[in-house]
Order: sequence, then structure tokens, then C-alpha cells
Amino acid sequence: MIESVIRCPNDMVIVFDEDEEQIPQYQGRYGEVKRRILEDAPPGAVFGHWFDFETDIRTVPREEW
Repeated sequence: MIESVIRCPNDMVIVFDEDEEQIPQYQGRYGEVKRRILEDAPPGAVFGHWFDFETDIRTVPREEW
């Protein structure tokens, strides 16, 4: 189950489950995986932006992700 979703500066998406393991079937280019992630992610999933790779990941509401 999707626990957290991170969008990176190169527009790639990294997705983790509740055990902090990556979920490969949801990872890829933002435009290609966005719809499927939003459909499948539970209400409690955490969404974030990591646009500079250097600082902390910024948590954002699902609607802004």
C-alpha cells in the first residue's frame, strides 16, 4: 500500500510503502504515473516535493502534488 510519494526535480516520482520499501510499479515520470498514484493512494498517504535534492522534502496536500 502506498505510504509516501515524492516528486523530484527531474520530474521523477519515488513511491514507498508502509515498510519504507520502494514500490516500482508506481515510480516513473510524473506525467505518466500521477493519475494511477492519485487513484490508488489511500487518504492517509503523504505527498511531497524534493525539488532541490539538498534540503528536506516539503510535504504538500494531495491536491497540490
